[in-house]
Amino acid sequence: LDRKIVTSFLDPVIAFVSAHPWLAYMTLFLAALLEAVPVVGALVPGSTIILALSALVPGGELKLWGVLAAAIAGALIGDSSAFWTGHRSQREILQAWPMSSYPGVMAQSEAFFHRWGTLAVFFARFLPPIRAFVPVTAGALGMPPILFFGVNIPAVFAWALAHVLPGVLAVSALHEYAGL
Repeated sequence: LDRKIVTSFLDPVIAFVSAHPWLAYMTLFLAALLEAVPVVGALVPGSTIILALSALVPGGELKLWGVLAAAIAGALIGDSSAFWTGHRSQREILQAWPMSSYPGVMAQSEAFFHRWGTLAVFFARFLPPIRAFVPVTAGALGMPPILFFGVNIPAVFAWALAHVLPGVLAVSALHEYAGL
């Protein structure tokens, strides 16, 4: 890519984020949260948004701890909400709208959960679009909350690191070796 093209695209984004960093952190939080909402999470490009905004850390526009905190908080709140919704309504939620509009994904999510058990909660965090359905499925199928959160919390931390650090490292390398 031509440096002028990259710079002409990034300069306004960087200027905006520098002037309004709280919007970037809110966007990160919402992207992570919405990825965990059944159906919506299959449509929201949360991982892409997180990776893109994490690329602003090396330039100082955003802070690494803030990016990680926003992604972790959004994912934990999203997964927790989906799990508790499933836990309270049990199997009824799996046949309710909007899940009933996606019987294939719901069947895939349930099969994934039955195949992997507790580890499904961990693995699903890294597998879109199943990521949006496994927490509600785990709750609906009666997974004990202590077990869900015991697996989900480490998964969210690992997921956040896996989504934030590549953007930070790639842009750091560009700054270091390409002079961008």
